[in-house]
Amino acid sequence: MQALELPLSSADGHDAVLVARIPQRPRAAALWLPALGVAARHYLPLAEALAHRGVATFLHEWRGHGSSSLRAGRGTDWGYRELLALDLAASEAAMAEALPDPGIRRAIGGHSLGGQLAACRLAMSPGSAQALWLVASGAPWWRAFPRPLRYGLPLAYRLLPWLARRYGALPGRRIGFGGNEARGVIADWARTALGGRYAAAGLDVDLEAGLAAMTHEVRALVMDDDWLAPASSLRFLLTKMPGTSVSPLELDAQALGTRADHFAWMNRPAAVAVALAD
Repeated sequence: MQALELPLSSADGHDAVLVARIPQRPRAAALWLPALGVAARHYLPLAEALAHRGVATFLHEWRGHGSSSLRAGRGTDWGYRELLALDLAASEAAMAEALPDPGIRRAIGGHSLGGQLAACRLAMSPGSAQALWLVASGAPWWRAFPRPLRYGLPLAYRLLPWLARRYGALPGRRIGFGGNEARGVIADWARTALGGRYAAAGLDVDLEAGLAAMTHEVRALVMDDDWLAPASSLRFLLTKMPGTSVSPLELDAQALGTRADHFAWMNRPAAVAVALAD
């Protein structure tokens, strides 16, 4: 396979690198979005597993992590608007230039928050891909979580934005949730977590209406022992896209060859690659 590192520059000057693994004769292509606080390089095993199954895979880098030229701080902030409208547009353009064949079927997908924002991107730009891939992903709305976990979530969802404002950015590495995240990202995320609706400050797009209008094929994988994205949170996310065709698949430890939690599959992604690519 071909290994590429494509330089990106968003419309506001943010720079990053789009890492790609491209088979000799790709039959499909996917733009992959990481989980909150996870650098793109951690998904190289998945990209290689998908490429071996004929899917050219491009690993998007979130602003503030990995190859990104920015780091969140008191003087540097952004939210979903920049991630959805600027950075993903830059990755899509680089992907189209690397694989100009219009006949190649394209998917956009991601892990955890990456899956949610992949859905939001399709809500904004339905023609950018033909399929949506969700892995260990579900809406963070507190009521979509099982008892008794749900009862402590509203307090946490209010505390995290307060911490981000207090320190200028969420100290995720210190508290064990995400990375060092921009306070605008945490504010947008918490809005969905508390109210159940997707929106982005400064983005003049009705994401909920766009989700409701989607008719894409959806492949959704839930991990059997994932308390961060349980099956109930995935079901709630899918109810926002009633026009899509989807058959969720639950993977257990035996199928994965590792723990069926939120992150362990990343190092043993063979079963996930098969479920997505086939």
